[in-house]
Amino acid sequence: MSTPKRAAKSATKRAPKRKSRSTTLPRNEILLGDCIEQLKALPDESIDLVFADPPYNLQLEGDLLRPNNTRVDGVHQDWDKFKDFASYDAFSRAWLGQCQRILKPKGALWVIGSYHNIFRIGAALQDLGFWIHNDIIWRKTNPMPNFRGRRFTNAHETLIWAGRDQAARVTYNYDAMKAGNDDLQMRSDWLFPICSGSERLRDHEGRKAHPTQKPEALLHRIILATTNSGDVILDPFFGTGTTGAVAKRLGRNWIGVERDPEYAAHAELRIEKIKPLTGDALDVSRSKRAEPRVPFGTIIELGILEAGSRLVDEKRRFKAEVRADGSLAFEGLQGSIHRLGAEVQGKSACNGWTFWHVEAEGKLKSIDLLRQQARQELGLGDARPVTFAGE
Repeated sequence: MSTPKRAAKSATKRAPKRKSRSTTLPRNEILLGDCIEQLKALPDESIDLVFADPPYNLQLEGDLLRPNNTRVDGVHQDWDKFKDFASYDAFSRAWLGQCQRILKPKGALWVIGSYHNIFRIGAALQDLGFWIHNDIIWRKTNPMPNFRGRRFTNAHETLIWAGRDQAARVTYNYDAMKAGNDDLQMRSDWLFPICSGSERLRDHEGRKAHPTQKPEALLHRIILATTNSGDVILDPFFGTGTTGAVAKRLGRNWIGVERDPEYAAHAELRIEKIKPLTGDALDVSRSKRAEPRVPFGTIIELGILEAGSRLVDEKRRFKAEVRADGSLAFEGLQGSIHRLGAEVQGKSACNGWTFWHVEAEGKLKSIDLLRQQARQELGLGDARPVTFAGE
């Protein structure tokens, strides 16, 4: 097995510092060097998602001690130190601007931070034209205590999820998140422990390999929620490779930028051990909105349902006649499957696909199943068998 030092040399050889913008996109590689310079070398509109865990600019003065005078193993590295807020803001806007350039038109960005920096980054995102979709609270089950007793225990971090701009139609696998949350909508407060135990990477002396390693569970949810299999995810502050490890496991491509060879070495060895999921294990619950659109009129045109057929609601209160143009008629009222469904119920809106049913062999069949059949005949999406309820 390679040592971290050998792996660092390997990573350096494989991903030399790029001085000019490339027309090709490296995939599943660690790019060693300054994040802004490496980002500048990547092609425009080439990345599906950015996950960033930038320096927090903690502004620590001296060591933090426990009540027994032992030193807290916190963040003391030079990469987290900035001269002042102005220099931190300039750094933030520089790397965010490059991320915006390399994101695809539908691309999005996640950035995580604490109260020290997340509000400044949020302002920079909006000033640059990013469009914020959510802020997420990661509530830690095992936060570090407040040893000095002068503040509330800092038990959470904040994540911002933003599209490249207001027009970006970002990926959100709503149904997958709902299915994994026992059929309840996923909320914006997430409960996970901080990285510990066997997941925490350590050096040969048993010390933390990286002071701010994030738990894989957090990245698992982010990647599953906001990317699709095969997408390219970039992490400009790669550290010990949590983003790459989870991306590989979930069948996504990844790119890591890291300036510290030792961190990169740990990341490379870690990712080498990951076995990607395959086949059905990679499938997620799909949203109806993501499926190809098929108008109700197409079902009539294909002969799946004939004009003159009767549609009823699930309780058989209303019986509407299907007309040749794909509209419905009921007691002097007429309109689309959605409009007529709303009118007969006295509502402002209705999903006609789930409201109307057709009777066949004594059973009610949702017309949404007819839409699935139409997609099969048109060669759109998966060709799954369409059955009657109860079969």
